[in-house]
Amino acid sequence: MNRRAIALLGVLGVFLLILPHIAGSYVISVATLILFFAFTGQAWNVMMGFCGQLSLGHSLYVGVGAYVAAGLFFHYGVGPWAGVWVAIALCVALGAAIGFLAFRFGISGVYFALLTIAFAEFTRIGFDHLQWTGGPGGLFLKVAQRDQIDLANFRGPPAMYYYAILFLAVSALIFCSFLLKSKAGYYWQAIRENEEAAQALGINTFRWKMLAVVISSAMTAVGGVFYAFYYNNLFPEQIFHISRSIEIILGPIIGGIGTLFGPILGAAVLTLLADGITEGLAALGVEIPGVKQVFYGVVLLGVVMFLPHGIWPALARRLGLGK
Repeated sequence: MNRRAIALLGVLGVFLLILPHIAGSYVISVATLILFFAFTGQAWNVMMGFCGQLSLGHSLYVGVGAYVAAGLFFHYGVGPWAGVWVAIALCVALGAAIGFLAFRFGISGVYFALLTIAFAEFTRIGFDHLQWTGGPGGLFLKVAQRDQIDLANFRGPPAMYYYAILFLAVSALIFCSFLLKSKAGYYWQAIRENEEAAQALGINTFRWKMLAVVISSAMTAVGGVFYAFYYNNLFPEQIFHISRSIEIILGPIIGGIGTLFGPILGAAVLTLLADGITEGLAALGVEIPGVKQVFYGVVLLGVVMFLPHGIWPALARRLGLGK
C-alpha cells in the first residue's frame, strides 16, 4: 500500500473505533451487520477468491457453528469461549469431509458448488428434526441485561457486539493478508488460475485445496458463534437456507473476488443500499415481498456487466491506492 492508502485506512480505523460514541443504536446495528458480512465474506474469499473453489453452501458452517455454541450454552451452561472451539472443530470436520469427497473424486466447478448446497440442505433437514436444538420451533437464548457487559458469557450492549465483530473483521483482514503473501497463497493462486499447470509444476493440489476449505470453514464457524449470541434465536429454515449463503458470497463478488478489501466494500455497499431501500419503502407505506433479493440481483447484474472484477479494483485505481 502507498501512503495515501495507509492514510485512508487510518482514518477509516479511527472512524470505526469512535462510531458507537457518535451514532445511535440503529446505525450501530447496521454497522455490526456490515462487519459480520465482511468477516464471513472474507472467510468465503479464502476458498473461492484465493483458491478458486466455488462454495454455495457456506450457510452450513454458519448454522453448525451457531447451533453448537448456542446448544452447549443453553443446555449445559458452557460459555461461548469454550463452545467456539467445539464449533470450529465440527465445522472443520464437515469442511474436510466435503473437500475429501469432492477433490478425491475429481468433483470441481459447478458440481462442487452443488455438492456444498446439498450438504447445507441435508443439514437443514436434519436440524429440523433434532429436538436438542429445538427442531423447526427454533432455539432461543436468554437475553441478558443489555446495559451490563458479561464477557464470560458474551452478553452485553450492542456496542460490545460491534467491537467484537470489528475485531474479528480486522483480524480476518490481517490474517488473509498474511495468507496471500505466504507459500499457501501463491499455491492457491496457481491452482485458481490453472490447476493442471499447478499439478505439472509439482504442487499437491489436493492438499492445498483441502487447506483452503479447512481455513474457510473454521473462520465461518466463528462467524456463526457470533451470530447466535448476537441474535439470540436460531431457526434451521433461516440459518441454513441458501439465501444465507448468497448473502455471504455477494460481498466478495460485488467488491472484488480475491482482493483483501473487496469483501469489506461489497458488504458495506450491499447492506447500506438494501437497508436504505427497505426503510425507504417502509416510510412510504409500501411493502414489496422479496424486494431485497431483487435488489441483490440487479446489483449483481450491473457489476458483472460493467465491473467484472468488482468495485474495489476499479475504485483503487481511480483513487490511486495501488493494489
